[in-house]
Amino acid sequence: MVPRSQLARVAGLNQTLQGLLSIFSPPLGALLIGLLPMHSLLAIDIGTAILAVLPLLFLSIPKPPRQTAVADGTTRKTSYWHDLREGFTYVVKWPGLLGLILLAMMLNFLLVPSSSLTPLVVTKVYGKGVVELGWTETLFGVGVILGGLVLSAWGGFKRKIVTSLAGVLGIGAGVLLVGVAPGNLFYLILVENFIMGVTQVFANGPLTAIFQSVIEPDMQGRMLSLIGAGATAMMPLSLLVAGPLSDRLGVRFWYLLGGGLCILVTLIAFTIPAIMNIENNRQRPQPSPGVHPPE
Repeated sequence: MVPRSQLARVAGLNQTLQGLLSIFSPPLGALLIGLLPMHSLLAIDIGTAILAVLPLLFLSIPKPPRQTAVADGTTRKTSYWHDLREGFTYVVKWPGLLGLILLAMMLNFLLVPSSSLTPLVVTKVYGKGVVELGWTETLFGVGVILGGLVLSAWGGFKRKIVTSLAGVLGIGAGVLLVGVAPGNLFYLILVENFIMGVTQVFANGPLTAIFQSVIEPDMQGRMLSLIGAGATAMMPLSLLVAGPLSDRLGVRFWYLLGGGLCILVTLIAFTIPAIMNIENNRQRPQPSPGVHPPE
């Protein structure tokens, strides 16, 4: 639906909308909880869901046809398991895409605990309370909005992967800043959250655009699901590791470890040709015998 050259800008606009929601939704929700009974709140939830679905009844969204298999002279759609196998084969045979997926999973593992540990940092390290924690979330949302607006207007570097990796470096620097900042300088955690909000847009927006532009349309559903599943799987695993380490070595230890390794891993990614050339080594999926891609 979106021209390939505009994917990064559209992704930036989406990030801006998410930032706006992260700022206005929590206080609005708290206000409504204080004003309305529970059944009215649930009615609002249902109503907003309906408003979100209604436009889909009037918009035409293109859907790439599925692959077909030929057996005994008849043509039929491929099965779920066949599509899943083809998806894994597609990734394994494309080093650049495989490397980018593994990089995203690794970075998710390193960075997810930092957001979960933020309340402990605010209370235990800086001795602050709920108001200050709210400010950290607000500054993050402001950063997301600003980053989204900048990316929407700018579009990023000519090579999207450079924009994305530069954003990841910024996230790593922001996380590392919390690990080294003195406990009496609370404003630094506000700066860190703002930096993370801005650079998260630069990291995620172009990365999404890369996946949308280099992966064949009939493979995108499988690939994006696989990428999302892998990134999500890292979240509980990283928290299982980060929790005990933070208890034993201090709540800010993971900020030092995660932020430092995030920067190191990203710098290494800059030296891997398969990842850096992901936008130019786009390939078509190789169908199995008897399987034909859609015309």
